[in-house]
Amino acid sequence: MITPEPSSYILVTDSRHLEKVCRTLLQATRIAVDTEADSMHHYPEKVCLVQIATEEQAYLIDPLAIHDLSALAPVLAEKGIQKLLHGADYDVRGMNRDYGMVFNNLFDTHLAARVLGLERLGLAGLLEDVLEIEIPKDKRIQRADWSKRPLDDDALSYAVGDVVHLFALKDALEEKLQSLGRSAWSAEECERQAEVRYTPPDPVAAVFAMKESRGLDGQGLAVLSALYDFRDVQARRLDRPPAYIISAAVMGAIAVTPGMPLDKVPGLSQGTVRRFEREIQTAIRKGVDAPPLQRPAPQFPPRARPSAVQVKRLANLKAWRTAEAKTIKVDPSMIWPMRSLERLAREPGTLTDEQFSTEVRGWQREQFSGSLREALVTNKPAA
Repeated sequence: MITPEPSSYILVTDSRHLEKVCRTLLQATRIAVDTEADSMHHYPEKVCLVQIATEEQAYLIDPLAIHDLSALAPVLAEKGIQKLLHGADYDVRGMNRDYGMVFNNLFDTHLAARVLGLERLGLAGLLEDVLEIEIPKDKRIQRADWSKRPLDDDALSYAVGDVVHLFALKDALEEKLQSLGRSAWSAEECERQAEVRYTPPDPVAAVFAMKESRGLDGQGLAVLSALYDFRDVQARRLDRPPAYIISAAVMGAIAVTPGMPLDKVPGLSQGTVRRFEREIQTAIRKGVDAPPLQRPAPQFPPRARPSAVQVKRLANLKAWRTAEAKTIKVDPSMIWPMRSLERLAREPGTLTDEQFSTEVRGWQREQFSGSLREALVTNKPAA
């Protein structure tokens, strides 16, 4: 196992320097990209560092110092430059949320590893298993507040380590993909990832999505919604994650019994009561006085309880998926989407249309629709 020396980097903290760097990046054929944000410490979260590397030089771009990163947008959008990321979903959404930027020509080493059926999917594990490179993963730095300035040398070295090895890792993974005939699979997964955009959360939907909302009557839901609004306002005012204000479990307990004295609410600390008692009581009264909150009508009409035949068919389809996954040594979820299998279990004659549903990838349709059709016809798992 090789432990590489810390990589050098150039810290970019002003607009003119960023513009110069971006002119250099536009000459590259591929770059590695990563970001660091402050979601563990602040609310709303924001991108606090952008790491970009060519095969010759790494750059650490400080958006808290520059503010205007518009010069970077053409680089990320340029189709002629391949962007290498690991676990790109968070970075793609974050850059789109904060700056409206989009990624084209993306290669996600995490997605490629999933397509290959590799066991360890984290960056450190992949580098060890594929390249025999060991990079330090300091939990203290992982949990650090990336919005604090100045960032120390350890944090900056950690950040640059997330991009400089992606070139060799991508090449090694691509070689494996080609040898197994799965390059097109990975390419489609990466293309779908590049199309992701940030969607602002809907506060009403967020309340109904909370597990604490289950079983609440209309008044309980109204109280929970008022507490959710209180927490969001305070989190934004104090620039702290919502869970630091009051936990979802505590909100749920109050919503079940809104008349309970606050010092009797399970999990509600005395410090929180002292700090927010007036605001919490106001939220409770607001919820109690409000009209009962009704759950929105389901997007799709509820389906009848599946029959014994449908239950058995779904079990057989799951077994088919597991057998196919075992044959090519990938996670079963890569073979066919479960929601699609559930629909097929109810209506087995709809595969011709179902294989073109939005969840089903083109490569899945090409590789597995034939054996899936056989499994549906025989109602037995494919061998």
